[in-house]
Amino acid sequence: MAADGTWKLVMTTPIGERKATLSLSTQGGLSGTMTSEEGKTTQIFDASASGDDVAFKAAITSPMPLTLNFTARVAGDKISGSVSATGVGTFPFSGAKA
Repeated sequence: MAADGTWKLVMTTPIGERKATLSLSTQGGLSGTMTSEEGKTTQIFDASASGDDVAFKAAITSPMPLTLNFTARVAGDKISGSVSATGVGTFPFSGAKA
């Protein structure tokens, strides 16, 4: 599937631009990990993939403890969508295959 692989993400958050590396696999259902630019890795959860659309959550601890809810569309070697977090709002993200 198009979502499989490693993605370099850029999130435009209320506290500035944040970068992360996302590794996705659709074998046996959508799964993967997200690694912050500080090097902290977390498993994604509540993940789903349908065609070119993906959705998943990631629990982070930096810059503050949050559960991020991602919804995205994959188009070739690009991915883009939105991220929402309770108390923070919704903001865009985009990325490309590494």
